[in-house]
Amino acid sequence: MHLSVWLISAAVVLGLVIFDFYAHVRTPHAPTFKESAIWSAVYIALAIIFGIVFLIVVGPEHGGEFFAGYITEKSLSVDNLFVFLLIMTSFRVPRENQQKVLLVGVALALVMRTAFILLGAAALNAWSWVFYLFGAILLWTAWKQVKPETEHEDKVPGGAVVALFKKVVPTVDEYNSDRLTVKKNGKRFLTPMFLVMVAIGFTDLLFALDSIPAIYGLTQEPYVVFMANALALLGLRQLYFLIGGLLDRLVYLAQGLGVILAFIGFKLIFHAMHVNELSFINGGKHIEWAPEIGIATSLTVIIGTLAVVTVASLWKTRRDAERGILDSDGRPDLPEPDRADEPAVAAADAAVAEKPGGSSQAHES
Repeated sequence: MHLSVWLISAAVVLGLVIFDFYAHVRTPHAPTFKESAIWSAVYIALAIIFGIVFLIVVGPEHGGEFFAGYITEKSLSVDNLFVFLLIMTSFRVPRENQQKVLLVGVALALVMRTAFILLGAAALNAWSWVFYLFGAILLWTAWKQVKPETEHEDKVPGGAVVALFKKVVPTVDEYNSDRLTVKKNGKRFLTPMFLVMVAIGFTDLLFALDSIPAIYGLTQEPYVVFMANALALLGLRQLYFLIGGLLDRLVYLAQGLGVILAFIGFKLIFHAMHVNELSFINGGKHIEWAPEIGIATSLTVIIGTLAVVTVASLWKTRRDAERGILDSDGRPDLPEPDRADEPAVAAADAAVAEKPGGSSQAHES
């Protein structure tokens, strides 16, 4: 893609980030459902319009690659919202300040992913074995997605980095609106707003290690990779507030993403076989029998998997709600221990009260 196209596209993306800041984030407030829905639809519409124009200008192959890449990145970003929610909860970020945190996270992700995109393109052009590496990364990521939840680490990504940061830099524990620093007794301190942005930025870096190989499994055109990532990320802030309450209902999302990532991982490995130059694999010769998976097949698998995941998740949450396993919001409906044990506790208290001095002992306990 010509340099001028890159520069114009980068300027438009930067302009959208700046617009987002001044139009919605500069004044701290908690967005309404209507506001989030409208702007989510706007950013999705922008991606669709870009994809259609791109398809007409460059042809169906790269156009199809863009849509496959965009859908994959958007799906991965929905999964990332779970982690963002965990971070926001861990840092107790006030709802009206969460927009700023997310927008800064989007900006950091765009910068870091652009660097990864350019490095990935250079690596793929220089060494064909990188396709094997990217494929292995995706297969490992797919396994992490589908393994039982009990095996996942229940930690905030970037927590160790933030803990180290707090040891070397003066910080305070209370928020001061959306300010990043505060001055106390003539000394400057960092607020939790700054620390949560560090956590979000580090998390975006980890996400890039998965998402960039995933989209390079669908296209080797860096411009398509950049635009699919940028347009998927730009609506992430609005998507967070729009579907935050629905995330608990997508119970099979992790498994669905695992299937998609595994599919792309195998696709990358098959492509690596076709351009194989490693001497210890088939004597350094290309492996022609390996299947080449076209973009139409990729789109079908990605969209089909997401459709099955959505239908199956909604069916399960509805069935569990009918059986009383979930409440009306789609969350686990667990009995309250105190109320469940009330008869036993009352009986024990009565037995103690019957003994001499029992009432006093009961009060002391």
